[in-house]
Amino acid sequence: MTITEWPADQRPRERLLAGEAARLSDAELLAVLLRTGMRGRSAVDLGNELLSEYGGLRGLLSARQEQALNRPGLGPARWALLQASVELSRRSLREELRARDSLQSPGTVRDFLALWLRDRGFEVFAGLFLDSQNRLISAEELFRGTLTQTAVYPREVARRALELNCAAIIFAHNHPSGVAEPSAADRMLTDALRSALRPLDIPVLDHLIVAGNRCYSFAEAGLL
Repeated sequence: MTITEWPADQRPRERLLAGEAARLSDAELLAVLLRTGMRGRSAVDLGNELLSEYGGLRGLLSARQEQALNRPGLGPARWALLQASVELSRRSLREELRARDSLQSPGTVRDFLALWLRDRGFEVFAGLFLDSQNRLISAEELFRGTLTQTAVYPREVARRALELNCAAIIFAHNHPSGVAEPSAADRMLTDALRSALRPLDIPVLDHLIVAGNRCYSFAEAGLL
């Protein structure tokens, strides 16, 4: 039975339009995006199959593109819709950071960084450049490395901070290994960045490590 044959009050899209989005299952939300299923399977059935195959929403949304595009029932158009939904979420969080004091919105900062960095297969070092009210000026990927390390150049970071005329910075990088604890190299790098920015009177408010669903904060650990 296709979803169009279901009672109206059980169809995912109609329930979402009725204000029940939070009550829909992951598979039902996917069904709204997928729109149709496959022969003999509804869009909800297909959603459940994809979640099972990829180990949940995170696994599905972070799957390799070439793998997803060849998956029956997914394909380029539907994959593009899923990726667009993730990017819209990132941009929504970025807009919130531009409008609010980042220090008063730590949850939003972490959610933004998780969506941006956690599923990369290599290390990425990023900076959130803030104005005098700790609102986001720019979020930028500064350096890209390998699975286990990234070369970061404090002088280049200082130069970019001056170009943006920022008043403070939050740094972040990911650990593809899934280990959220800082390494000795991470601690040394943070000290080097603080030293490079201190003469410019630009404080480092935090350095966050994103690893899977965890986010380690240097500031909360008393390392800044």
